[in-house]
Amino acid sequence: MELGIGMFGDLRYDHQTKTYQSPAEKLKELVEQVQLADEIGIDVFSMGEHHREDYAVSSPEIILAALATVTKNITLGSGVTVLSSTDPVKVFQNFATVDLLSNQRAEIMAGRGSFIESFPLFGYDLQDYNSLFEEKLELLVHLNQNEVINWEGKHRAPIVNQTVYPRPERQLPIWIAVGGTPESVLRAARLGLPIIFAIIGGSPKQFKPLIDFYKENYVKFGHDVKNMQVGVHAHTFVADSQQEVLGNYFPYYATQMDRIGKDRGWMPYSKMQFEAGMTAEGALFMGDHHQVAEKMIQTIEMFGLTRFIAHIDVGGPSHKEMMKAIELYGTKVLPEVRKAVE
Repeated sequence: MELGIGMFGDLRYDHQTKTYQSPAEKLKELVEQVQLADEIGIDVFSMGEHHREDYAVSSPEIILAALATVTKNITLGSGVTVLSSTDPVKVFQNFATVDLLSNQRAEIMAGRGSFIESFPLFGYDLQDYNSLFEEKLELLVHLNQNEVINWEGKHRAPIVNQTVYPRPERQLPIWIAVGGTPESVLRAARLGLPIIFAIIGGSPKQFKPLIDFYKENYVKFGHDVKNMQVGVHAHTFVADSQQEVLGNYFPYYATQMDRIGKDRGWMPYSKMQFEAGMTAEGALFMGDHHQVAEKMIQTIEMFGLTRFIAHIDVGGPSHKEMMKAIELYGTKVLPEVRKAVE
């Protein structure tokens, strides 16, 4: 069982000055936060990719490379690499480099991306959203499994008798991140790749049929059940009490939800929604350490998970609040969860 944290590098927004936090300041804070996570025994760190003014990280590999030099044990992965709008060869080279730097602690979490800013930025047509991901994922897997590459597809020039350098000293772990479409789940099962479900709304139990679908098809496609890995990525925040989360963290969270929702036609995010999300049936893993641990245990046991990633920086809480949340998660929540599920 792996228990980790994830971040997107959200920049704090100052409502008085109407400006975002400096990305330079945020990146320095992020490094210190992951150093703490490593020191207290958190298993995995996942770094997201975005191309917007409200996020500090457009290239997870660069951040992971920096973290590789200041951490010792924590697994360093993307969360996610938007594979559809990048070159799988370059992705493979970058993560091979991080893996060599980190003594084999790197991994790729590939996804289609729920944000679409990278498509026009890098010259891709959104009409090719699905075919881009499928083709590029197959190329990435091929690169990982073969030293000499011969490959041809629709969206890029063929590769003929090429070897990609540097070579990692092992096959890189590649996870598939999905939001909830059966086609994505089936693809991961067919390829025999680990899968992680992003649960950011509704009720976690709604994902049970999809997780069962993955497990059934993983075996049906002939993969060894001993190698099956299933994870969940969910919005999480730990404080001394639920009231502290409601009073101090809710404004950060609501601001970011409203910012994203404005682009997607959502209604303004309310405290009632937030409180509903923190109930036993909701998708928010927030509150004091007992509440968060209890909900994690329930979810892990319901799905038979091998990994849980707590996404903890939505809205850009202050550095002090982030450090406290990480410490509570690593020293209070994780021992309770590990005792119950391992």
